[in-house]
Amino acid sequence: MNQNKTKLPVWFWIFTIVMLLWNLMGVASFFAHTMVGEEQLQAMSEAERNLYGQYPLWTKIVFAIATFSGALGCIALLMRKKWATPILLISFITICIQMGHSLFIAGALEVYGAQHAILPAVVALVGLGLYFFSKHAEKRDWIS
Repeated sequence: MNQNKTKLPVWFWIFTIVMLLWNLMGVASFFAHTMVGEEQLQAMSEAERNLYGQYPLWTKIVFAIATFSGALGCIALLMRKKWATPILLISFITICIQMGHSLFIAGALEVYGAQHAILPAVVALVGLGLYFFSKHAEKRDWIS
């Protein structure tokens, strides 16, 4: 089916724009977490400073890939491009890697407590949901 003639439901546009905004907040979070200044570090507890120092460069790279690919995937959905699906899969995989490292290897749960796992779980579920949404959009010929 020709995507130019396929009328999309209004909720597709609303959902995709909301998800783009969500992912842009992720991009902002990436910059906030990677550009912490000395003053901000000094305002943290010793445990938080130690945790912050445990993140190797590769985790920051994975964090960047997760956030930027999520935003790019949503832009691709808005452009009705099929390449949104692999980009959103990359985003989901890198979310899992980054969050897994933070929670279970770096020890964020020990520093912040179990409630700290709620937001990473939501982020991962949204990432997974976006991937499956793009698969659904492909099947419905909304993107090509």
